[in-house]
Amino acid sequence: MPSSTIRNRSGGPLGLGRWQLQDAKARFCEFVRRARETGPQRLTVHGKDAVGVVDADAWDRPNKPDSGRHLVEVLACSPLKDVLIERASVKSPVRDVDL
Repeated sequence: MPSSTIRNRSGGPLGLGRWQLQDAKARFCEFVRRARETGPQRLTVHGKDAVGVVDADAWDRPNKPDSGRHLVEVLACSPLKDVLIERASVKSPVRDVDL
């Protein structure tokens, strides 16, 4: 059996990266290894896709929390980093409020 073809218990091809629940349970180490090495793996229950398993790094990439540090790093590497940006201040009257 070629390593790129995953087969179900009856020997028929199930599709690259697609596992039946019982096969994933029986060969869990291989299931996880393939998710890490070859990409996302789908788990089917009763013939329908149920869940997907991905490498932790692939999961963290789009789910990384946003921070101002990333924006500062991008701006510091910009070809326009030496352009002076003046912030316009708005002077407006302040009114008294009775509390």
